[in-house]
Amino acid sequence: MTLLIIFACIAIQVYLTVKKVSPYLSLLLVAIMAGLLLGMEPSALVKSIEKGVGSTLAGLVWIIFLGGGLGKILEVSGAAEQISGTLIQKFGKKYVQWAVLLTGFMIGIPLYYNAGFVILVPLIFSLARRTGLSILYLAIPMAASLSTTHCFLPPHPGPVVLVNAFGADMGKTLVYGLVAAVPAVILAGPILGNLLKHIQVKDNPLFGQTDTTVFDKLPAALPSFVIALMPVILISIGVLADRFLDVDHTLRAILLFTGNSTIALLLSVLIALYYFGVRNGVDMNIQMKWLSDSVSAISTILLIITAGGVFKQVLEDSGTGAYIASFSDDLSMPPLIFAWTITALLRMTIGSATVAGLTAAGIVLPLISSTGVSPELLALSVGAGSVFGSHINDSGFWMFKEFFNLNLKQTFLSWSLMEITISVSGLMAILLMDKFLI
Repeated sequence: MTLLIIFACIAIQVYLTVKKVSPYLSLLLVAIMAGLLLGMEPSALVKSIEKGVGSTLAGLVWIIFLGGGLGKILEVSGAAEQISGTLIQKFGKKYVQWAVLLTGFMIGIPLYYNAGFVILVPLIFSLARRTGLSILYLAIPMAASLSTTHCFLPPHPGPVVLVNAFGADMGKTLVYGLVAAVPAVILAGPILGNLLKHIQVKDNPLFGQTDTTVFDKLPAALPSFVIALMPVILISIGVLADRFLDVDHTLRAILLFTGNSTIALLLSVLIALYYFGVRNGVDMNIQMKWLSDSVSAISTILLIITAGGVFKQVLEDSGTGAYIASFSDDLSMPPLIFAWTITALLRMTIGSATVAGLTAAGIVLPLISSTGVSPELLALSVGAGSVFGSHINDSGFWMFKEFFNLNLKQTFLSWSLMEITISVSGLMAILLMDKFLI
């Protein structure tokens, strides 16, 4: 009955979206409906809604707004144009997909998916306008590289948590993760992006419809790249400081502070305002208008993402995860496939990749001692399952849809298919390593 209710709620959400009901309103209504039908008390449902709003905004609000602000500054200053032009010049239009993929891969390792996404979105629109290429042709490799690092590669927080939970070796997990990630990101990135290039979507007015003639010439390439990548640089330095400096070292505390995603983005915005604004004599009112324009354009997107987070929280608090976990006693299959299957089921029903991975970790942990399975490959199997089948109960689904102006069908055919491709191809690589390498 639980699965039937979930599927019915998903179908209602799809219907309301097709009927042009605002997604943040329809998602909230469907979340309330799901909670009541799944047996939640009204008071518990209200608390779950509040918790969903708080947990979603706590991890996203400043990252999205500051990331959008940085993107807007890069766009109006001509820095995004300079970056895209340099990439086209170095890689050529024919291989620009690979430039996007490599950029996303480098950014995705130290950054959470959401932070990397909002940093790279302006670059995608700039490249699309410069080359005349399809938005999805470029966006899919970018999103695939970020998503792949999210589920496979330490020191990304998700894989690190699984490595610690299973007592796996960090170095081995990184090596095996790279082996699994490379074919996954190629299949789900350039190859899938090439198949979807015929899908035409509208440009986003937040990124690209602004007059970029504020300055007489485009800024230099080096500072444009450095400032665009400044959040990644600061966060990466923080990761290194955490690993190599003594706990009591003053410099470690400073670098960990500046390496926090929100602080790193804030510092990057301030540096960008100085270099592209103050240094060029741009009036402060104009600079603040850049930021206010980015905030007004992103606010609706943030509401939709938050509503998706509410839906996820209601499913989690209603016991849906525990219900799916109960299937573990009835399934008999190889441990790596079992771990992937349980995680994928949790991901599709709960919506959160992180929650699905952590929940599954507790379920499959005994397999290490009972079957002798490689803890490194088990961690990667859970990671692969955690990105399977993203749909309307996942805030990432709505982020991709709204930033790239897609309809529901286009989002399922691009984002959801991309996530499934990463998950399945990653699992295949893991099974091959288990058979031939381990």
